[in-house]
Amino acid sequence: MPWNPEIYNKFKNIRYQPFYDLIDFIKPVKGMKAIDLGCGTGEQTAILADKFKEADFLGVDSSAEMLERSKALETDHLNFRKATTEETLASGEKWDLIFSNAALQWSNDHETLFPRLLEHLNSKGQFAVQMPVQPENKLNKILLDLVNEEPFKSFLKGYKRDSPVLSIDDYAQILFDGGLEDIQILQKVYPIIANDHETLYNFIAGSALIPYIERVDGEEKELFIKTYKERIAEHFHKLPAIYSFKRLLLYGRKRVAV
Repeated sequence: MPWNPEIYNKFKNIRYQPFYDLIDFIKPVKGMKAIDLGCGTGEQTAILADKFKEADFLGVDSSAEMLERSKALETDHLNFRKATTEETLASGEKWDLIFSNAALQWSNDHETLFPRLLEHLNSKGQFAVQMPVQPENKLNKILLDLVNEEPFKSFLKGYKRDSPVLSIDDYAQILFDGGLEDIQILQKVYPIIANDHETLYNFIAGSALIPYIERVDGEEKELFIKTYKERIAEHFHKLPAIYSFKRLLLYGRKRVAV
């Protein structure tokens, strides 16, 4: 799936606040071996490495386009690797910090994935994850309704991506069963104020819209984008518009094995 860093970074400031909220949970530990899953361009991983100077960080992302920008950020304590989250888990490595900001919503089957992630935490290791609550966010709902309609269902050959994001109760149980303590789970609204509908379209165009856009071209693509923009305008009829974008922050620390 090709990512466009230019489009994604149009909303850099908006996307950074939940990142800073998430790192506030993390306790500094000397010699910490840390991984940032879905590190994107690596800028946030570099901030982490600068804040936790005694840690060794590895940033992992599956997008070559995003990682191209990370090369200049590498240091003795910060490196990057092209791989999926699933490939990283298959390596068998363990970590003192597993961190992921707005990335794991792209990995399927969280009922299986999250327990596997927790198995790769060392004793006293920390787990800090942030994801958009896609099933509850209005732009995602509008998009999912659209791809279920004709002619777009046919254009996409029936493709749709249902969000893997679970409920707060589900994640609480998974973290507890995975041996975590000091569990903190927070759903928070990060409002986006848009003076026009194009701003709202551009926000989702840099993320959740990508797998749909890459499956259509020509007139089909033009109609899909045109119709989606019209639906956005219908749902956000008052300008400036407030988009109550919801995110889920998860934190916990691995209990010491007895």
